[in-house]
Parts: sequence; structure tokens; C-alpha cells
Amino acid sequence: MAGFRMRAAGFVLLLAHLSIVYSVMLRPRAVPWVPAANLRPLETIRAALALGPWEAVHQLGGAVLLMAPLGVLLPLAGGRLTASALGSFTRTVFTGAMIAFAVAVLQSTVPGRVPDVDVVLLNTLGVALAHLVIVPVVRARLRRREYAGAVPTPTIPRVGLAPQADALSGSRT
Repeated sequence: MAGFRMRAAGFVLLLAHLSIVYSVMLRPRAVPWVPAANLRPLETIRAALALGPWEAVHQLGGAVLLMAPLGVLLPLAGGRLTASALGSFTRTVFTGAMIAFAVAVLQSTVPGRVPDVDVVLLNTLGVALAHLVIVPVVRARLRRREYAGAVPTPTIPRVGLAPQADALSGSRT
């Protein structure tokens, strides 16, 4: 029952986050001019870094933080406590990258918005970092809490070994 509640909460929070992303990234903008789409990887990142560290953090940090909650919400919606760390990370980052890519493709149809491949890369980086920082710690705590109340496996008292001659002779004495 707790697993179902965890998955349901994760799914509801995931939908809420995606609706926020939709409203932020896919709302039309009324601007006098629109820059060209950036399809060259790392071009926007290099340009932001050339402006200085604080301006780069300001410009690039939003893209990293926008999709970062997916790094936690996707595994939460999956609800697996015993998932492989590498498998969970791979699934989460791939799904986050595909969502970021879908948003970038949809942006090309919205007036005043242009797709940028660097935003997809930064969104994916945010998903990966959030997953690496939060999910293993939370899963470990939840596993400890779940298994703390479990009944330990019964053990059989150790039986001594029979003398070697009796064990190999095959005779009954």
C-alpha cells in the first residue's frame, strides 16, 4: 500500500512539474525579433561563459534547474526501492533527455520561441545531477526503514561436522 501511495504521489507531482514546464517553456512570447535557432552543441554555453562566471550561472542555471526535479520525480513515479543504481540512472536521464528534446521540438511551433540544443543538454545535466545527489540517499533511507521492521530470517543452529571416517565409509554404526 505504501508503494502505491509513493507512486501516486510521484505521478501527481510529475504532472504538476510538467505543467509548470509547459507554462514556462511553451507559452508564446510577443517580442520584436527572435534569434535564430541554435543547433550547434555548446555554442550558447560558450557565449554565456565568455560573459563571465556570474552571468553564465545566471543564464545557464535556469536551464539546469528547470528539468532537475525530473531526476527525482521519475524514479518516485516508478516506485522501485530495489532498482539497480545504474539502471535507474540510465532510465531517468534518458527519459529526462527525451522530455527536454520534446519540449525543444514543440518550441519550434510556438511564436517567439526557438529551439536551442544547449538547453536540451543543460536540462539533461540537471536531471542527471538531481538524480545522482538525491535518489541514492532517499532510496537507502527508505530501504532501511522498510527492512527495519521486517522479521529476520530464521537460522538453524550450527550442527557440527561428522568425523571424516564416518562420513566417507557409508556404513551405519
